[in-house]
Amino acid sequence: MERYADEADVVIVGGGPAGLSAAIRLRQLAEQHEKEIRVMLVEKAGDIGGHTLSGACLESRALEELFPDWKDRGAPLNTPVTHDKFALLTEKGRIPIPILPGMPMYNHGNYIVRLGHVVRWLGEQAEELGVEIYNGTPASEILYNEDGSVAGIATSDVGIAKDGSPKDSFARGMELRSKFTIFAEGCHGHLAKQLYDKFDLRKNCQPQTYAIGLKEVWEIDPEKHHPGTIEHTVGWPLDKNTYGGSFLYHLNEGQPLIAIGFVVALDYSNPYLSPFREFQKFKHHPSIEPILRGGTRISYGARALNEGGIQCIPKLTFPGGCLVGCSPGFMNVPKIKGTHTAMKSAMLAAEAVFETLTDEAKADAVGIEPVVYEERLKSSWVWQELYAARNVRPSFHTPLGMYGGLMYTGLFYIVLRGKEPWTLKHGATDAKSLKPASDCKAIDYPKPDGEVSFDLLSSVALTGTNHDHDQPPHLTLKNDSIPVENNYNVFDGPEARFCPAGVYEYVPLEVGDGVRLQINAQNCIHCKTCDIKCPSQNINWVVPEAGGGPAYDGM
Repeated sequence: MERYADEADVVIVGGGPAGLSAAIRLRQLAEQHEKEIRVMLVEKAGDIGGHTLSGACLESRALEELFPDWKDRGAPLNTPVTHDKFALLTEKGRIPIPILPGMPMYNHGNYIVRLGHVVRWLGEQAEELGVEIYNGTPASEILYNEDGSVAGIATSDVGIAKDGSPKDSFARGMELRSKFTIFAEGCHGHLAKQLYDKFDLRKNCQPQTYAIGLKEVWEIDPEKHHPGTIEHTVGWPLDKNTYGGSFLYHLNEGQPLIAIGFVVALDYSNPYLSPFREFQKFKHHPSIEPILRGGTRISYGARALNEGGIQCIPKLTFPGGCLVGCSPGFMNVPKIKGTHTAMKSAMLAAEAVFETLTDEAKADAVGIEPVVYEERLKSSWVWQELYAARNVRPSFHTPLGMYGGLMYTGLFYIVLRGKEPWTLKHGATDAKSLKPASDCKAIDYPKPDGEVSFDLLSSVALTGTNHDHDQPPHLTLKNDSIPVENNYNVFDGPEARFCPAGVYEYVPLEVGDGVRLQINAQNCIHCKTCDIKCPSQNINWVVPEAGGGPAYDGM
């Protein structure tokens, strides 16, 4: 069956902060210059913002450039930061670290937000400007012109049974063809991976390194609630050679809500480490547990994030399109912020694309590469900010681990503003960083108490995740024998521990001895950790049927 085709000037893949910022900026320029430009945006979540998860402390610089009147427009930035805390945790104690202006953890002037709500608001602004938004519409395939340039995307088919046969509800996906396609998929986008290979975009950069961020939203005792307070920690329960830390943000949303979370770098080496259980363990620290005790956990979620910095940013343009936002990776690691840089990258891309679209000399051209985007990005405050922070993350790869990284950050990032005349390299890829299980000690995690700490499945229930059981798997294996032969026999099945949603488990064979890998794809919360951390790189994440995945509300 042929697919129905539609055409636009620009198709944008991804309805997060970057994708929506690109769409908004394109329509703003079209109105300003009285040009007719059709902008279409597709988003795999059933609702705009439904798959968005971040801390989130927002630096409003890019938003102010996009909408100088954002306050009058009712942007949901309700909680200005009033108080910062930073500490190094030991098992029973806490060592405060002072935060001064100029330090990456200094957040005065920023806002604590529920990023999913901000994204939903951006979607409303985009629609008012004439952007055509299609949520619940996963982009499953890249389309190419005869010359090899990108021609748009195709959306996924629906109504296909698990065995591949069409159901009564079968419908073919659509082809959305465009002069330019902007990919804003978020961290580790499945189409961006294909573009890296097709156009060799990662030829001149280091491999990306990642972390997993886990988050909960709690309603706590009003007497313990201090709106505008931000708290970060490093140290316990992680050892000095495992990069990571926590955040705890007090929101001002009409209820005494806090956002609490834990970030673990995915270059950890012990296959027995479970980021989810490290998070649950952290909440029992003597300085954290009293805040939560007696409260109610109302949300849970997790998402991978880029931590490589400027060394790991690929070539951003190719014939027919470009990459923006967290897909190529613009997070400022010491700030633990990437929304503002992601938005700005998308705005610069939109400006470059608009200029090309309205250039009469190129009106009939096909597969043009918007090279001016990357040139302008490298002249922007985004590049300056990321360049200054470039050595913070790789500085942790020393025998001193976390302590060496903290000292490096204090000396070079804060004192010299990142002007040291060298650029450090990252270590092995996250997939190759695991040691064999025989070389490591199993980690004995305490049982959850059901009040402060919780089990995995009850946590997944709070995500609102849903996938139709009768559909082709979206967690695909390149080789069915590798999970047992390599991941289980060598690394003792790390998938069962690094997944924050209980998707992977090794179960005994029905007949004979041994185990097999069982994939509970209906649990998947689209964090992409499995695609990143699998030691054999055998898992390939592809989009599920339309509307599948978590249903976050302001995460």
